[in-house]
Amino acid sequence: MLIPPLSSLDRLDQLRQPLVRRTVALIVCFCLVLIGLDISSLKASRSGQLDDTGQSTANMARALASHAERSMKIGDLVLGEMVERAEHDARDGASLARLHARLGEIVATSPEISQAFVYTTDGLRLATSLPVTLGGSNADREFFVYHQAHPGHATHIGTPLRSRSTGILTIPLSRRIDHPDGSFAGVAMVSLSLEDFGKFYDSFDVGTTGTIVLSLDDGTLLYRRPYNPAVVGSNNAGGTVFKYYKTHGPVGTAMLVASVDGVERLYSYRHLDGYPLLVFIALSKQEILDDWWLTVLRTSVIGLLAITLLVWGARRTIHQIQVREALEDALRLARDVTESDNVSLQALANTDSLTGLANRRYFEQMVTQEQERARRSGKPCSLIMVDVDFFKKYNDCYGHVAGDACLRQVALAIKGGLRRPADLAARYGGEEFVVVLPETDTEGACAVAENVRASIAARAIAHAGSPFAHVTISLGVFTCDPVDGRDVGRWITAADEALYEAKESGRDRLVARADGGVEMAGEARRVNAAC
Repeated sequence: MLIPPLSSLDRLDQLRQPLVRRTVALIVCFCLVLIGLDISSLKASRSGQLDDTGQSTANMARALASHAERSMKIGDLVLGEMVERAEHDARDGASLARLHARLGEIVATSPEISQAFVYTTDGLRLATSLPVTLGGSNADREFFVYHQAHPGHATHIGTPLRSRSTGILTIPLSRRIDHPDGSFAGVAMVSLSLEDFGKFYDSFDVGTTGTIVLSLDDGTLLYRRPYNPAVVGSNNAGGTVFKYYKTHGPVGTAMLVASVDGVERLYSYRHLDGYPLLVFIALSKQEILDDWWLTVLRTSVIGLLAITLLVWGARRTIHQIQVREALEDALRLARDVTESDNVSLQALANTDSLTGLANRRYFEQMVTQEQERARRSGKPCSLIMVDVDFFKKYNDCYGHVAGDACLRQVALAIKGGLRRPADLAARYGGEEFVVVLPETDTEGACAVAENVRASIAARAIAHAGSPFAHVTISLGVFTCDPVDGRDVGRWITAADEALYEAKESGRDRLVARADGGVEMAGEARRVNAAC
């Protein structure tokens, strides 16, 4: 079997699809899609469950309101007849006997009505549905006091009261009886049976924590399921439902948290037309969603089993792929490690550890190559030798650690002054640096050198041992003639001589030299700091 060369292996490796990752991604995406579909379905199911229950409770509230309204209308009709008889019939023995019999007949044929009474102006019983008309005064009852102070024949729904005759709790409906001159003549009252309301309300399934309530507009509780006689007649005007009813109108459905027990329930309420009554039914949110949670559990178990089987099959397939790829990657990794080590070692071998610039060995290697290139192209090549002025005094003043930091700053300035990838900056030794500028004449080299000198000056690195009071550099520039045959060593010597001349002439400046031919190669040309 022929093994393709490394370059071909690299190309094939780039073309190779990441099969394992794509397989894993596909499986993960498929699982996420399944989970997303399940979650979406369950959310829709949950929303549907709550909506259906809301519709159901709204229908039940309508039925409760219809029952209460029917009971009130029956009471209204009976009161109308009672007031008519009391105001127009004579109050002799025969008339009262007929009224007494009629009240008994009404109660016997109307299961909604528990008792019926006609009271005199003193609150004494004038007629009753009970077998006898005897009894104490009821002038202290809330409904009696109300009609004494409020003229007119409007039906009044009073607070629940306990009958003094039978001891049972009832809801009183009453009307005022007037004399022909409109003065107060007594009260007609019928009491609605709470037992009748209880039987009807018990026919609705509201769960273990649900409730049904019938109350007056002012919050007075007339009946509550589960039934508790102690709370009948109490005021619940500050309750959650009443607050919601005041702001959202006579009919509504909402998920609310009860102020009494903190349980979240779905409430549907309805205000009776023509009567100051509010009826509402509430189901616990937790109980509403009990069946939904069972669906969640079943769906989750089935989905988990499906995902588990899918992952198990995918894992076995991926394992086989990984075994094959591991064998391929082992060879590739060994090759890459070797190449990486070689590159790292080469970089370490060519780099000065303090400044990060090229070291002297790499500089000598590259300047030889640039000399050969200049000879072939016939274009000039320039060298810049750089020396930090009074560096020994800097070390004496600030120490070698600060001296190393100073050299790194100088190296950054030199490196920042280069503009082309082919330009090379290197540490030549100690505080000396060198720059190789291929295809650059004296004018261009001077521009680069002056840029570096100005950059060091702008950094204003304090130097107490220098007459300039800050770190400066001197630079020697040499531009060679590529056809003169001069070797690299003489290039470096010429640049070093220019550097020496810059230091002798005052430092913080540059001096440039250029070849004037083979014979004139050693003649120097001074250039000031502006070059």
